[in-house]
Amino acid sequence: MKYGMNLLLWATAVDESHDGILEQIKQIGYDGVEVPIFDHDAGAFERLGGKLDDLGLGRTAVTVSTEDANPISPDASIRAEAVSRLCSAVDMCRLAGVDMLCGPFHSALGAFSGALPTPEEWENGKTTLREVADYAGEHGVTLVLEYLNRFELYFLNCAADCSRFVREVDHPNLRMMYDTFHANIEEKDITEAVKSCIDVCAHVHISENDRSTPGSGGVDWDTSFAALKEVGYDGWMVVEAFGLALPDLAAATKIWRRMYESEEQLATDALAFMKGRWEG
Repeated sequence: MKYGMNLLLWATAVDESHDGILEQIKQIGYDGVEVPIFDHDAGAFERLGGKLDDLGLGRTAVTVSTEDANPISPDASIRAEAVSRLCSAVDMCRLAGVDMLCGPFHSALGAFSGALPTPEEWENGKTTLREVADYAGEHGVTLVLEYLNRFELYFLNCAADCSRFVREVDHPNLRMMYDTFHANIEEKDITEAVKSCIDVCAHVHISENDRSTPGSGGVDWDTSFAALKEVGYDGWMVVEAFGLALPDLAAATKIWRRMYESEEQLATDALAFMKGRWEG
């Protein structure tokens, strides 16, 4: 098992001002970090890759899609823009030494049609993501789709749908993740959800029901860890938590109150929690 910390707790764009945080994460005992890719500054990502190499930290990355670059749009020009931006995110991964690009980039975050996903949207998504996966494969990057709960998007909301989508695309560089926060909202049976997707699951987000310190809230952690052990999961387990440090992100993630002592304490407690549950 590899334990990681998502850097969105501190930043949406990581630069030299965050070197101390990276060093702190290493000292706490994490194996790696998850890097946000929202701005596509090639120099910044190349520098970050060097810093992570120096620290001996592994890395994954996370990105999203927006309405003007929506992979499932009926507008071919918008789908083409989605391909362009996602391929650019793959380029940033290559510069930073990232081999896994994660996130809900299968469709536009926060955009709703007011209806169920259509067969046309499903096929548009498959065609768009297959094209990006081809490019990712050429650069040693695997795309890892994240399903989100119904309040954040409408296209892929559960493990069964996300895994079916990935199987239908049928590309070696397209996989999915399991996220405990979204599963806590959407899944009727955690064990069955994990089993339904494990053949295409390459990543796990450990996230509490209130987005604060894992282990401090209402997620059914006993069942979650037992299910992952039962299916033999052995990849990244990355903490995803949000706070008030970044006003725009706090608003997007609906964080309206402080729920932990400090970012350092959250990271420290989260790693102890994961190791205690997994290795104990």
